[in-house]
Amino acid sequence: MTPPTRVLLVDDDPLVCQGLELMLSTAADLSVVGTVHDGDQVVDAVHRHAPHVVLLDVRMTRQDGITTAAALSRLPAPPKVLMLTTFDHDDVMLRSVHAGAAGFLLKTSSPQQIIEAVRSVASGDGALSGKSAHQLLTHVRTGRRSRQQEARDALRMLSPRELEVARAVARGLSNADIARGLYVSEATVKTQLASAQAKLAGAFAALEVHGRIGVAVVVTEAGG
Repeated sequence: MTPPTRVLLVDDDPLVCQGLELMLSTAADLSVVGTVHDGDQVVDAVHRHAPHVVLLDVRMTRQDGITTAAALSRLPAPPKVLMLTTFDHDDVMLRSVHAGAAGFLLKTSSPQQIIEAVRSVASGDGALSGKSAHQLLTHVRTGRRSRQQEARDALRMLSPRELEVARAVARGLSNADIARGLYVSEATVKTQLASAQAKLAGAFAALEVHGRIGVAVVVTEAGG
């Protein structure tokens, strides 16, 4: 039996942490191994608990989540970071991604969306909710118009099915949603997404975003 994904919760509101722990406890494949209430406690907690995923609030009293994510990214074997916040400003999302976060969700996301996002981040796919995707990618679209042709050329490397998956990712859909829409298995979606990520990584190595979010950015820069 595969061991559960180990999750560290970081939020300066104890009630939020309690709610998240209760929520994640409904998933047999996830295990909350620790809780801390400010960013300056996270690195020590990671050394103690060895989580696979850190569910990290953006705004805290002493050290914010973006600074904390950057500190975690410098560790020899960093955990995946999933940012969870009530603030949906595009600059916060972009700064989170640049700091090393593998996903960004709003606290208004449903319990199932949060659970699926933790699973997706743990597997290396990353996570981006529909609303977050729209705002982040609008920011990218308005700031990088000159790269449209380069992005379109990169997308031509993808197979038709890989392109379908990439466009669905840019709309903020989860792997489960994409699988239902394309009438294929989640395993097929993961395979197609991994192939698309690998092809686009070489063509867009200069981008400061990678993985699932990087695919979404390239699709958006190409015009959808």
